[in-house]
Amino acid sequence: MAQKTVTRADLAEAVYEAVGLSRTESAELVERVLDLIGDALVKGENVKLSSFGSFQVRSKNERIGRNPKTGEEVPILPRQVLVFKPSNVLKSKINKSMVRAGK
Repeated sequence: MAQKTVTRADLAEAVYEAVGLSRTESAELVERVLDLIGDALVKGENVKLSSFGSFQVRSKNERIGRNPKTGEEVPILPRQVLVFKPSNVLKSKINKSMVRAGK
């Protein structure tokens, strides 16, 4: 099952077609939006996009992991992880498309 990946170029092209900015301006707009989202997350802020979902940076504590091949215990260092929680609108849209596709 081949799945298409949506790229920055795809987003810029969609903005170009929908808004009517030049291709260069559309690409700059997409880059700026993604930069703003990334900068906010780096600062530890939550990013909420209405009808899409929210991004949040969470801290994970140190824990003991295990190498599945050797069984050796290995410490996993504390780290920051990015978490995305889809909105109910997005979940509903995805579920409706799966029903139409017969999945």
